[in-house]
Amino acid sequence: MNNSRLELVVRGGRVVTPTGVQRIDLGVALGRIVKVAPKITEDADVAIDAKGSYIFPGIIDANVHFNEPGHEDWEGLSTGSAALAAGGGTCFFDMPHNSEPPVLDAAQLREKRRLAEQKSCVDFGLWGGLVPGNFDKLAGLRDAGAIGLKAFMCESGIASFPRVDEKVLREGMKRAAKLGMLVAVHAEDEALAATFTAEQKAKGRHDAKAFLASRPVEVELAAIRTAIELAGETGCALHIVHVSSPEGIALIADARDRRVDVTAETCPHYLLLNDKDFIKLGAAAACTPPLRDEKRRLALWEELRAGNIQTIGSDHSPVPPDLKTSDYFFAIRGGIAGCQHGFELLFSEVGGSLDQDLPLLAGLLASNVARRFRIDKHKGSLVEGLDADFTIVTPSAERAIHADDLWTRHLLSAYAGRRSRTRITHTFVRGQCAWADRRPTNPSPKGQFVRPGYHP
Repeated sequence: MNNSRLELVVRGGRVVTPTGVQRIDLGVALGRIVKVAPKITEDADVAIDAKGSYIFPGIIDANVHFNEPGHEDWEGLSTGSAALAAGGGTCFFDMPHNSEPPVLDAAQLREKRRLAEQKSCVDFGLWGGLVPGNFDKLAGLRDAGAIGLKAFMCESGIASFPRVDEKVLREGMKRAAKLGMLVAVHAEDEALAATFTAEQKAKGRHDAKAFLASRPVEVELAAIRTAIELAGETGCALHIVHVSSPEGIALIADARDRRVDVTAETCPHYLLLNDKDFIKLGAAAACTPPLRDEKRRLALWEELRAGNIQTIGSDHSPVPPDLKTSDYFFAIRGGIAGCQHGFELLFSEVGGSLDQDLPLLAGLLASNVARRFRIDKHKGSLVEGLDADFTIVTPSAERAIHADDLWTRHLLSAYAGRRSRTRITHTFVRGQCAWADRRPTNPSPKGQFVRPGYHP
């Protein structure tokens, strides 16, 4: 492959790896990185001068809700993947429960794959569901290429995707372990959440503060403890999504020290926003687990820099404005639209320490994700032989984010009004430009399906 004519060369940029930042050039042919050198002088079909910018590995967002089929009026594969490309994403893993029907067997996964191959402008993987009653479908989901299995330890808000209790989760983990499948959990304890919610309603409280009080950190911690115990008992690989608290991260770090196969994901909104932002922004910032206090937000950054968080996913989950419009916060549909600006704002948050912190973020957003989900033989790092997935991140004058900037289906974001000091100028997927000049560039979607241990 090294003898192939270069289709693309990126010159003069600072290439980000998990170990540091280097001023090197990248050469691309046939969708792969074929040359990494201090200076590439060969001609190429396309040459990009990236001087003054960072070349960041393509972000793999393992937690999005693009909802097709059935709920594309909430978010769709076309709009969602375009927003992700605008935010530096080159691959996503779509959650199983917000589509209708949800992805609970191989046929449903194949149908979602068919739609994504038609509509997505970036590569993608698909989660399967773990619910009461679909144990006999798990092997089929594995064979169809599911990236893993997702379970809710509390009510999902989707009637056709019921939660698992401890008995069901234990049996599901046993079967997943035998199948070599990873299980991800939404870790909130249903009984505790119901108790605290009932207390607030009994007091006649239903505003943003009442919603926060209905899901204190102990709701999350109780579920994390249970999930970790079951993972240790069954030998199942466990991934705990959208961990909102440093206490939750500490439980996971302790379990990892005891050799439980568990990883922690947090989200940009837990690193960027706090409970006061939620009270100010209202429904646009409603999510579960909810945003925490400022002390916990800062402590999450400490855990991140200490290496105790393994991945970051957007948990991008927008819905139509009418589902976000109510003074009765217990009726509001949760979910933050975050895949377009969340990652960019993380880059901006580290500000003047880009050379120091971007390598850390490269692990959390790319290489760690690829390794955990077994696609690292093809994705996750800017090295020879891997897919040419990358984004160009350019420090810029501070600017405000506007709702009109969004490529999502609905122009509603908790990040509107925040200020950014970086800009995603280009996103490339397997050497093809998916985003440039502030708009999608692919004339037709070309996203490919990825599965654990395999890439077409």
